[in-house]
Amino acid sequence: MANLKWSSPFLAREARALLARLEQLGPFSLRVPAVPAASISPAAIRAIEAHLAQERCALQRDIQGFLTWCEGVPGHQASPAEQQRRFALLKLRFNAELDSLDIFADVLNQRSEHGTGLWLGGLDAVAADGLSGLSRIATIPPIVTYLDRGHGAAIRRARTRLPGRGRNPVAVIRVPRERMVGSGIGSSLLHEVGHQAAALLDLVASLRSLIQQRTDRARGDRPAWELWGRWISEIVADLWALGTLGISATNGLIGVVSLPKPFVFRMRLDDPHPFPWLRVILSCEMGRQIFQDPQWTHLERLWVEFYPPTSQSPARRQLLRLMLDTLSEFVSLLLEHRSARLHWRSLREVLPVSARSPARLRRLFASWAGDTAKLRSVAPTVAMAAIGQAAADNRLSPAAESSLLTALLRHWALNRTLTHPAGTTICDCQASPRITRHALSAPDNY
Repeated sequence: MANLKWSSPFLAREARALLARLEQLGPFSLRVPAVPAASISPAAIRAIEAHLAQERCALQRDIQGFLTWCEGVPGHQASPAEQQRRFALLKLRFNAELDSLDIFADVLNQRSEHGTGLWLGGLDAVAADGLSGLSRIATIPPIVTYLDRGHGAAIRRARTRLPGRGRNPVAVIRVPRERMVGSGIGSSLLHEVGHQAAALLDLVASLRSLIQQRTDRARGDRPAWELWGRWISEIVADLWALGTLGISATNGLIGVVSLPKPFVFRMRLDDPHPFPWLRVILSCEMGRQIFQDPQWTHLERLWVEFYPPTSQSPARRQLLRLMLDTLSEFVSLLLEHRSARLHWRSLREVLPVSARSPARLRRLFASWAGDTAKLRSVAPTVAMAAIGQAAADNRLSPAAESSLLTALLRHWALNRTLTHPAGTTICDCQASPRITRHALSAPDNY
């Protein structure tokens, strides 16, 4: 009985300590400073604040429920081990909610950094533009970006299950700092946007089903089709970036996967990406079939010269031949895919291909003739695609490209602020807010 006498008050005090810490977690809108151009969109802040408020209220109810149980007859009659078990589960839930808060804090705190905040505001605008063409066939979630160390980008897609409770209210894209600022940033960003687009259109499931039908008819090339099906989620994301940005998507991809030769040819069964050598070849084939421009053939030849497959073992060369033999058919199957979610249009027709043709991008860049005011008059992804095309054509130096993109990111950040309502309503709980667990469920890495 002595243990029961002391265990219940001890755990009740610990639970009240959780409540005290919970009440210190106010809305982000009241404690994260940033100039308006660096702030996330009103739709994004509303979604995040409403989600966190709902989660804080639910967690408070859980803690109050534990206190009622612990200090009442059921709790007093329970063993100390049972009391501790219930409290331990409650504390794990509390810590899970803190993880969620930290992730949103990463997104918002960087907005107060000089220069970085405006970059992120501009990247938010580019990411939103990358999904704008789907507004008639899907509900587009808010998208926010942040910078982090690491080699590749990643996304926590909107509406995915969070490790705590609830679903992610916004899409959160992590951008590697080493990609800022150059044409590679667009490639990484739009690849992650492609993952969100694929989810909105249910592309992975419908394409995987289509590939499985082709696999069932396969003979000697069956292993190749099985691999295409395994990698389809990452391939769709690469396709989205390519269809939105043109040649700069392929060049950006090369910038990410240009590694020592053993890594370029290494295929891991647990990796959803095609191995780097084939991934670049695939991007070149998609570019050829979409845009009918020889620059992708030239780029493919350069890539093969960088990493000649003749250096590989006979078994690996046989696999490469098998993948290359099915490559053209696979890309054609991909581009001509239709589904109910696409309103029975082909995937090629859904992508903004006509506005991103190399010839048109070259004419656009030539007409701007160094006048950045003209660059500001087009959609962010069109401007990025034209700049990337000019860089690929050696008409723009890396320094000039970086300077131009920095100026445009600042402009897009400011323009986004001026074209959205300034105010936002913070959804909060009168009793005590609750914080939600926002861990990026299985981030998709570039």
